[in-house]
Amino acid sequence: MARYAMVLDTRRCIGCHSCTVACKVHNDLPVDMIYNPVTTVGPVGVFPHVHMEFIPLLCMHCANPPCVECCPTTASQQREDGIVWVDENKCVGCKACVMACPYGARIPNHEKGVVQKCDFCKDRLVLGKEPYCVATCHQRARIFGDLDDESSEVYRLVNQENVVRLLPELGTEPYVFYIMD
Repeated sequence: MARYAMVLDTRRCIGCHSCTVACKVHNDLPVDMIYNPVTTVGPVGVFPHVHMEFIPLLCMHCANPPCVECCPTTASQQREDGIVWVDENKCVGCKACVMACPYGARIPNHEKGVVQKCDFCKDRLVLGKEPYCVATCHQRARIFGDLDDESSEVYRLVNQENVVRLLPELGTEPYVFYIMD
């Protein structure tokens, strides 16, 4: 069984937001909903040595997802391959998962009365395709694959680069890793 993960190389991200737009279009999201925002840090430094950093965010698909544990209807679920997703047919929009997610990755859809989030484009994975945000990243700042496959680029990066996880002290064990500058 695969264990899906994503590596985000902030050294390569230029803040173009093509990942954000591709995700919005693919998921037909309302204007006020974004599954994967790209935050900007900076500019920092003193002229002429000034730089900016772009940090893509998304659901961390945690090994220990607090959002799944707190869901009263079992709408928030985790597949065997690690993908955390929401069954909209079971979701009552109570927002317990929104409050439980330390990464701010769950977004209420007020039009539908449910909570939604990134699911690594699980519909595309079935077809052998990568998530849209990865496919549209022309800088190759997003790398997706099976963390259990020793021949995958994700496996290599996680085991050879200096990667970090966001908020490791929480014990959620996110499967989204960052290569920071």
